Amino acid sequence: MELKANLLDEGGVKRALNRIAHEIIEKNKGVENVILVGLKSRGMPLAQHIQGVIKQATDFEVPVYELDPTKKGENLFDPTGKRAVIVDDVMYTGRTVRAAMEKILSFGKAARVQLAVLIDRGHHELPIRPDFVGKNVPTAKNEVISVNFPPFDKVIGVDIFEL
Repeated sequence: MELKANLLDEGGVKRALNRIAHEIIEKNKGVENVILVGLKSRGMPLAQHIQGVIKQATDFEVPVYELDPTKKGENLFDPTGKRAVIVDDVMYTGRTVRAAMEKILSFGKAARVQLAVLIDRGHHELPIRPDFVGKNVPTAKNEVISVNFPPFDKVIGVDIFEL
């Protein structure tokens, strides 16, 4: 793979996540009924970062749950009556998000399910659109988006590579 461009540096990633956190607060008219569902694996640290920003802004700690939509019988939590915000790093076809929505709804009836993604790269195969987007990046199918974020990476940033 060949590096094509750096899309976001550390400051850009943090600004995007901060904006998403504040949009979650605004769209939900507060966060007392909100839960964050970080998709395994890179969605979880992003959800935890958003949780920290929300806590700083509202003094309320929104619960965060990790969800692996590919595994059965794991990550059980009760979303009943809650506004569940699925958090992921990159949205591509929408299939992972669909699997996550199905799994969340199998746990209980959420009042609403929303989607927050750091990068929306297009090429959706399903009629699913994120409610909160850090950055829209139209890509070619031969391009790959790499999100770097602790604890998986030492450097925070988003890069695009060409195959």
